Amino acid sequence: MNERAEPMTPNGGRPAAEEGSEQVFTAEEDLRAVTVGELRPLNGQVELLPYQPEWPALYAREEARIRSALGGTVVRLEHVGSTSVPGLAAKPIIDILLVVPDSSDEPAYVPDLEASGYVLRIREPNLFEHRMFRGPDTSVNLHVFSPGVAEIDRMLAFRDWLRTDEADRHLYELAKVDLARRDWKYVQQLRRREDGGRDGDPGAGARVRRGPAIGSEEAEPPT
Repeated sequence: MNERAEPMTPNGGRPAAEEGSEQVFTAEEDLRAVTVGELRPLNGQVELLPYQPEWPALYAREEARIRSALGGTVVRLEHVGSTSVPGLAAKPIIDILLVVPDSSDEPAYVPDLEASGYVLRIREPNLFEHRMFRGPDTSVNLHVFSPGVAEIDRMLAFRDWLRTDEADRHLYELAKVDLARRDWKYVQQLRRREDGGRDGDPGAGARVRRGPAIGSEEAEPPT
C-alpha cells in the first residue's frame, strides 16, 4: 500500500512549488493527474442545502447496491461526509466509504462496480491508493481504501465527533457556508479548503477546535 512520498506541507498537502525545482505543482495540475476522464470545471458557487432527512435512505439504497455488486469483497461500508451528520448543512452528495482487501487491485472490484453503474473518476496511487467513483443515479462520491489506512479512522472520527458535539458542528457549518459563497473553478478546490486547508487556508476542518486528535485535516473529502 503506497502512501504519499513527495514533500508535504504541515496540513498534509503538496507544496505549491519547490525551490530549485523545475516542476511547479498547481491544484489544477494535481487534479488532472488523478482524474479519470475529463476534468469538469464548476466555475461558480457550490450548492449547499440544509440537512435533508432523506439522506440516510439514499445512503441505504447505495449500500444495498454496493453489497449486491461486491458481495464478500466488502470489508467495511460507511456513510461519511456531511450528509451523514444530522443537522449539518451539506452539498447534496452522498459520501460513502468502502473498504476492500486491496484498493490498488482494481480488477477485483472495479468491473463489478462499473457493471452496477458506478464510474471511476479519481485514482490516487500516492494517497493511500484512494479511488473515487460517481454513482449511477444518485449524486454519490464512493471512496475506496484498503484496510489499515489512517484516512479511514480520521474520516470516521470526524463524522462521529460532529454527530455528538453541537458547538463544533455549528462552527464547522459556519465555515462551510462562508466557503460555499465563493466562486470555485473546481469543486475539489473547495473540498481541499473544507478538509483542512491544503491550498494554504486554515480550512473549515481546522476551525473545529475541540475535536478528537485527528490532525488539522478533516480527512473525509467533505460535502
